[in-house]
Amino acid sequence: MAARCVVGAAILDGHGRVLAAQRAKPPDLAGRWEFPGGKLRPGESEHDGLVRECAEELGVTVAPQRFVGDVPIPGNRRLRVWTALIVHGEPTPIEHRELRWVTAEEIDDLDWLEPDRPLLPALKPLLSDGYGQA
Repeated sequence: MAARCVVGAAILDGHGRVLAAQRAKPPDLAGRWEFPGGKLRPGESEHDGLVRECAEELGVTVAPQRFVGDVPIPGNRRLRVWTALIVHGEPTPIEHRELRWVTAEEIDDLDWLEPDRPLLPALKPLLSDGYGQA
């Protein structure tokens, strides 16, 4: 059976920051940080799923950009993270406890979920070089 895909968005603000989302549930993950996103629906492309998940979780429309990387996660799944830019709306924590814009220097200060941690080193240079600037 092929691995199922979960997509995540490393949303950049164009000023060297990425959006981190603090989980509200389930209880064992509440308070930890992640990239917004979720499971793809059957037949849905990764980019379409990323756009849908960001609309549902944050109330924004995003444009997926650069592939950051992927990691295996429990349940024979893979987490695949893309950078994204907000093209409409202001992020609102609809499904999260809190949202926070963080710089490359601040990113390691958060208690990230294990699947997101291996992707942080690939993301830091994108924050430092100003990728995503308007």
